[in-house]
Amino acid sequence: MEFQRARRPEQVQQRRRTILDAACAMLRERSVADISLRELSHRVGLAKSNVLRYFDSREAIFLEVLDEEWGAWLDEVEAALATEVDEVGVATAIATSLLRRRLLCELLSGMAGVLERNIRVDFARVFKRRAHERTARLADLVRARVPVLDEAAARHFAGVVLVLTAGLWPHANPTDAVAQVMAEMGGPTAEELVRDGLTEGLVNQLVGLVARA
Repeated sequence: MEFQRARRPEQVQQRRRTILDAACAMLRERSVADISLRELSHRVGLAKSNVLRYFDSREAIFLEVLDEEWGAWLDEVEAALATEVDEVGVATAIATSLLRRRLLCELLSGMAGVLERNIRVDFARVFKRRAHERTARLADLVRARVPVLDEAAARHFAGVVLVLTAGLWPHANPTDAVAQVMAEMGGPTAEELVRDGLTEGLVNQLVGLVARA
């Protein structure tokens, strides 16, 4: 099929939406590192050069997906925290909601080390501002349930949520060889390690901030 460039704003948005939806579908099948721009373009039915008419790079596509997932997760967190009354419940609810969103965890784990390495300054400026707003919103949600925290402490905790998730998530899907060795050693599964590590890490961080406050 001959490529026809979208010219009207609604056509551009529709084409961008098609590309983002294809990226989401592929991310549910494999990791970010295993998806090339060529494969993504093929899934959409466009040449790479045509996909790049709508996004600066492969990485920019996945960062757009991350931003959307991040916003949707925060909506979920806001609802989840509505009934929590202490720091343990707040931290546990945040960890639990994160672990239900595997796509978000996958993208956060690759954000700094992979996805932010091949984007232009203008796109980086927009994305980092959005990321700052997302982090600030999480901090505000936490402060609403744990009012003893000041703004700086809540922002610190929101940052730790991202760092812990990014650091732990790559361990959630070990190779068959690593999974076999872990089983032979009699320890918890990779999924259990990530779940417990994230939950305990966030609980300890928030309890510690409250104690300092």
